Amino acid sequence: MGAAWPAIRNVCKAWLLLLGLCAVLGAFGWWIAGYRVAAIFVFCGLLLGVATYWFADRVAMGMVGARELLPGEAPLLHSSVERLAARAGVVKPRLYVISDAFPRALSAGRGAMSSAVAVSTGVLGWAAPAEVDGLLAHEIAHVKHRDVLVQTTAVVLAGTLLEVSRVGGWLSRALLYVLGPIAASCVHLLLSQRREFEADRLAAALCDSPHGLAGALLRLESASELVSFQASPATEPLYTINPFAEEGLAKLFVTHPPVGERVRRLRELDPDWREKLRAA
Repeated sequence: MGAAWPAIRNVCKAWLLLLGLCAVLGAFGWWIAGYRVAAIFVFCGLLLGVATYWFADRVAMGMVGARELLPGEAPLLHSSVERLAARAGVVKPRLYVISDAFPRALSAGRGAMSSAVAVSTGVLGWAAPAEVDGLLAHEIAHVKHRDVLVQTTAVVLAGTLLEVSRVGGWLSRALLYVLGPIAASCVHLLLSQRREFEADRLAAALCDSPHGLAGALLRLESASELVSFQASPATEPLYTINPFAEEGLAKLFVTHPPVGERVRRLRELDPDWREKLRAA
């Protein structure tokens, strides 16, 4: 039950989000013109939920500028994803690549049966094989726990609210001040920092070592401090670590725990790692 609890929790969150959306739309329709309009609005809410369930991963990958990576382009990377997915007991995620030197990795999708993992060319260029495996395992752990279902829904919802503020013309700044905090609140209500710790722990088990992921997290943090990252701040929950500078609107969307705390917990999974390193 303990291993299955994260997935159960995330499925419940997804159902509560759908029911909440339908309730809000139904109440609005009732306020406008009674139960007939309320029923129409609830039906539209259900259609929106189904569309989000089936297509949110593609929308999320489009938001970050990723393209699908064919097996012939990177056979070793596909082999690593297939091996880790088999160990996790999930269907192999579709693999995407982001043509960007900024190192990052992310996942999106519906869960164990349908998901996608993306890495940037920056990751493939500097990370050691064990670190790449650690990042892939972390994202596959999110798939196993069905974090991707809630993360992807939250990102698409928050991103939509932020985009709505852009159509306001001279009112866009005022709309952003209103819709930005609402979008951030939706993200924080649906996501907790605990999901990252749980994914780190499972990733360490999938790789038989926590140190590849720990090293990758430190490298990602170093890169984020040296290079500014420009993208929609609503996409923050998708990434392995928060790639944004914590200022302005991006500060509202931070859902990741500090990298130092995550690395400390990973190292504690192998308390004798310093002695092993000296012996090597």
